[in-house]
Amino acid sequence: MALRVGVIGGGQLARMMIAPAVELGLELRVLAEDEGMSAGLAATAVGDYRDLEAVRAFAADVDVVTFDHEHVPQSVLRALVADGVVVHPGPDALQFAQDKLVMRARLAELGVPQPEWAAVRSVAELQEFLDAHAGAGVVKTPRGGYDGKGVRVVRAAEEAQDWLDALADDDALLVEELVPFVRELAQQVARRPHGEMVAYPVVETVQRDGVCAEVIAPAPAAGERLVQVADEIGRTIAEGLGVTGMLAVELFETVDERILVNELAMRPHNSGHWSQDGAVTGQFEQHLRAVADLPLGSPEPRAAWSVMVNILGGPAEGTLEERFSAAMAEHPQAKIHTYGKAPRPGRKVGHVNVAEDDLDDAVYVARAAAAHFA
Repeated sequence: MALRVGVIGGGQLARMMIAPAVELGLELRVLAEDEGMSAGLAATAVGDYRDLEAVRAFAADVDVVTFDHEHVPQSVLRALVADGVVVHPGPDALQFAQDKLVMRARLAELGVPQPEWAAVRSVAELQEFLDAHAGAGVVKTPRGGYDGKGVRVVRAAEEAQDWLDALADDDALLVEELVPFVRELAQQVARRPHGEMVAYPVVETVQRDGVCAEVIAPAPAAGERLVQVADEIGRTIAEGLGVTGMLAVELFETVDERILVNELAMRPHNSGHWSQDGAVTGQFEQHLRAVADLPLGSPEPRAAWSVMVNILGGPAEGTLEERFSAAMAEHPQAKIHTYGKAPRPGRKVGHVNVAEDDLDDAVYVARAAAAHFA
């Protein structure tokens, strides 16, 4: 009988695991939050990922549980483990992707380079941090934020007054120094339960309005030192946190040439979509291999350059499907991936990958193909 992999969450990341699961001979099952979600093709159950009994019922019919997102509560995860369910990544690792304060403290123990930071519970504590860091900082809600949500640049503590007022007694906000960076990077690592690891090339990510818009693989002008440092950071975190599956480490490259950890994701990640068409083993196949404890595939690029451009929002009129023909005809070298989502301003509804030997050509084609869906 085929190994049954259960994915909690019915979004586009689960959707993009479907094809490689078929190729690997795995049976993919999805617990979707609602009917009609991106991964509906593989949805075998619909339920609330916060409902222990709904998750237990889903997990009873699979051999290993993994995730489309990091939001499943620790109480649910630990109950599954206590029931004997195989969970990858497990709750001990996933907690560091769920809570940024817990993450910062653990990365400090591992000696990983990161921005200066503090936990703050009052205006006075926040202002003290700002005064010590040139009058500015980045305030984050430790849990639940993504794509720029739950993040605020502040230059006076009162600008976070509403978040501070909403804190429960034992809670705190995370404040970090406002890092003077020249660009953002991402390092992906895959790790099996027994420790085998592979690292992908470090990539450059371009953010617009807090959302990833483009990715270039490998990162242009990445010298040997940068590549080595990013690789070492990724492997140290994967090993130190006991990650199983894909790990994405978002990084800052600073004006004084430091490499600092920004955030973590323990699943396939937007920064790795390029690998679907640009690497020997794409991140979705690699994640399935890792959580199923199968030998990992090669992360080597298939071309000198790969460029990923997100389709954000979608067309103001009509559907995404109506735009495919023209985009394909004009840019046959582009690989177009859509998520089965209705267009909405700012929403990630798909992406385009182009792999070429010339970077300028790859950028032009990826942007032009994506523009058909605007």
